[in-house]
Amino acid sequence: MNRNQVLLGIIVLALIALGGFAWYTTRDNADEAPPVVADTASAIPADYAITLGSPNAPIKLIEYAAPMCPICANFDMNEFPKLKSEYIDTGKVFYTFRVFPIGNPDIGAEGIARCLPKAQYFPFIDFLYRNQDKWDPDGHTILDVRAAMIAMAATTGMPEDKAGQCIDDKTTQDRTMRIAQEGTARYGVNGTPTFILDEKVAYTGEWPWIAMKAALDARLPK
Repeated sequence: MNRNQVLLGIIVLALIALGGFAWYTTRDNADEAPPVVADTASAIPADYAITLGSPNAPIKLIEYAAPMCPICANFDMNEFPKLKSEYIDTGKVFYTFRVFPIGNPDIGAEGIARCLPKAQYFPFIDFLYRNQDKWDPDGHTILDVRAAMIAMAATTGMPEDKAGQCIDDKTTQDRTMRIAQEGTARYGVNGTPTFILDEKVAYTGEWPWIAMKAALDARLPK
């Protein structure tokens, strides 16, 4: 996560606190009024959480990440497979993934991912990470971010009009912003990726695998 992304994250959270979000990077009409955050926090269903592994695992690990975040992408491609095979699939870690937007396109990306069957959520996020140069405007020349995101959605077979509806879905926008706001209020999350290990912040930024592995092993039952 670079300095510009930190600033974007701060701006996003400020907009969350104000109850609105400017969609100028994903909307064609820059003059359209931003969505209003409805008071629906209590309406977020229990099965809305994106998780892997057994809820009875001895270790609970939460990752706050952003599809635009290059460090998150690096973790997804290089470290997460080891985490999954060695700790999640073996019943040692119950993993929760939460989007913490560092820029407006993260909200749209989450909107598309949430429209897919739940089994396709992680594969699509992984696809976005591996193709940031095709849709992520931070550090890349993307002339039409919305069109680029719709093109990403098309790889799943999602029609263009459906992808647009998913990007604009106000319920998902609201939930995404509230989840991020809760992360800041509860854990002090202000950047990505941030890892919460058994309800405490363990690391923010590029967590070396050897250090993550040591932290996890230290919490396993003897």
